[in-house]
Amino acid sequence: MDAVLLDLRLPGAGGLEALRQIKAQRPEALVIVVTGYGTVQSAVQAMKHGAYDYVTKPFSMDELKLLLERVASHLKLKTENRMLREKVKSNQGYGAIVGRAPEMEKLYRIIAKAANSSHPVLILGESGTGKEMVARSIHYSGPFRDRPFIPIDCGSLVPTLIESEMFGYVKGAFTGANQSKDGLLAIAEGGTVFLDEVGELPVDLQAKLLRAVQEKEIRPVGSTRRIPINVRILAATNRDLEQAVMEGTFRRDLYFRLNVLSLRIPPLRERRDDIPLLIMHFLDRLARGSVQQKTLSDDAYKALLAYDWPGNVRELENCLERTWAFTSGPMIHVPDLPPAIAQLQNPAATNGDGHDRIIPMAELEKQTILHAIAELNGDKLQAARLLGIGKTTLYRKLKDYATQL
Repeated sequence: MDAVLLDLRLPGAGGLEALRQIKAQRPEALVIVVTGYGTVQSAVQAMKHGAYDYVTKPFSMDELKLLLERVASHLKLKTENRMLREKVKSNQGYGAIVGRAPEMEKLYRIIAKAANSSHPVLILGESGTGKEMVARSIHYSGPFRDRPFIPIDCGSLVPTLIESEMFGYVKGAFTGANQSKDGLLAIAEGGTVFLDEVGELPVDLQAKLLRAVQEKEIRPVGSTRRIPINVRILAATNRDLEQAVMEGTFRRDLYFRLNVLSLRIPPLRERRDDIPLLIMHFLDRLARGSVQQKTLSDDAYKALLAYDWPGNVRELENCLERTWAFTSGPMIHVPDLPPAIAQLQNPAATNGDGHDRIIPMAELEKQTILHAIAELNGDKLQAARLLGIGKTTLYRKLKDYATQL
C-alpha cells in the first residue's frame, strides 16, 4: 500500500481515526483525503496528522488525475532516494568522501597512489570541496595511519602565532614564553602535517617552511639549535599558486617542493550527479541524531539540484543542517530553504516595464551573503560558517562587492 484515497466522512470511527491507523501501520503511505467544500478545516487537521494532500468535493476527474500523477512522481522520487541511500551505506569512495562521478573515481585513484608514497602532496580545490577530508584519506589509507595527523590552518592565525605553532619556541623567546613548547612539525614525528590554505602563509615563513621540508629540520623560535624532524607534508590551497608565484607572493622553490604530487578536487557544479547522493548522505546523518524523521518535498529536492553551490559540499551540508534545525514539520518545503536556493523555484522578477527578468546567480549569491551578515549583526565569521564558505572567500567577495559600487 503506497497511496490511499481516504474520504473523511466515514461511518463509525471517522476519517481522521482511519488516517491515524493507516499512518501508524504504514508511515510511508501517501494519504490523500477527500472532504466536502464546507469542511476544509477538517482537511487541514488531516494534514497535521500526516496526510499528503487533500481534494474537495465535488472534483473533476482531470483534477484527481493531476493529483495522482503528482503522487506517482513523489513515489518514484522516494524509490530513487532509497536506492541512493543504499549506495551511501555501501561506503563507496574513501572514508567519509561521498561521490561516484567520473571525476571522483579519478580522484580516488590518485589518492590511492599518494597514500603509498612519502612525497609531499599539493591538494587544490575551491573552498568547501573537502580538501582536509582528502588529506585525511591520504594519511589513513597509507603506512602512516597509526601515526599523528596534525592540521595547521595557515590562514587563521597571525604570522607570529603560526611560526610558534609550527616550529615551537624556547623559554624566554618572547613575552609570555614562560616555558619551552614543541612545534607541531616536531610533535607529528613519523606522521603527517596538513598545511591548510598554505597560500596564505607570509613570504618570510615560506622560507622557513622550505628549509623544514627540504632539510627535514626546524629551528624553534628563539633557539640556535636545529631539531631533526620526520614528517610527511600535505598542503592545500584554494588559490592559484602558479599565479601567486608570478606575482611574487609565493616562493617558486617552495611551490615546486610542495607540488611533487598534486591532485585537484572538482567543485560540486562539475559533479552534479553526486548531489543526490550527498543529500541522502547528510539527511541520513541528521536523522540518526534526531528524534524526528524529515523528508524533502519534490520541489525542495529539485531546488537543491538546480542550485550552483558556490560553497560546494560544505555549503550543501550546512544548508541541510540549518534547514533541518529550523523546519518544525516532517516535510521540508521550498520556503524552508535559504533564499538563494528557494528563489530558483521562482527565479523571475518583474522589471519596471512589466516584463520578467531572470536574476543572475551571482546576484542571488550576493543578496544571500549580505542578508546573512545583516541578520547576524555584522558577524562575518559566523555568516561564513552558516553559509558554508571559507572566511577568506567571504572577505574576497565582500571586497568585490565594494568595488562594484
